[in-house]
Amino acid sequence: MQRAALLDAARSLLSEGGTEALTFPALAERTGLARSSVYEYFRSRAAVVEELCEVDFPVWAAEVAEAMSRAETPEGKVEAYVRQQLALVGDRRHRAVVAISASELDAGAREKIRAAHGALVAMIVEALGEMGHGEPRLAAMLLQGVVDAAVRRIELGAAEVPEAITEAAVGMALRGVAGGGR
Repeated sequence: MQRAALLDAARSLLSEGGTEALTFPALAERTGLARSSVYEYFRSRAAVVEELCEVDFPVWAAEVAEAMSRAETPEGKVEAYVRQQLALVGDRRHRAVVAISASELDAGAREKIRAAHGALVAMIVEALGEMGHGEPRLAAMLLQGVVDAAVRRIELGAAEVPEAITEAAVGMALRGVAGGGR
């Protein structure tokens, strides 16, 4: 239970203040544990980040996969892939992952994040192949780039409302830059 409480506190700290806020004294304060007790669960900040990735990425990916499974066409799957990821932007787990991704991490933590993103990208490769892309893996990576840019735009509190950013990202995913609105 204490490990789960520490992870929940880490999510909150990352969500509220980015990676600078994720410190062992702050974790101890949030959970009511002694600072030395935090070290019994995690050897470093990177270890906290790695465990958050192990716990949160699969849940996030499952939510995207579930949304895609409800779509009946490859285009519907692509739309669900984009929409569900952007719908998760306000979720604390997602905000923590964004903060984590932006931070300076050790090689192990970065590799876990890359692997998790790779699994996410792999979910859409088949649908893109069915849509006729000659290189569906490359198309999937580029599509994720569009999603990542939309996430950053939403996170920054851009001039556009999140719904407009989502619609633009879906339009680009399905119709390219010449696609226009729905």
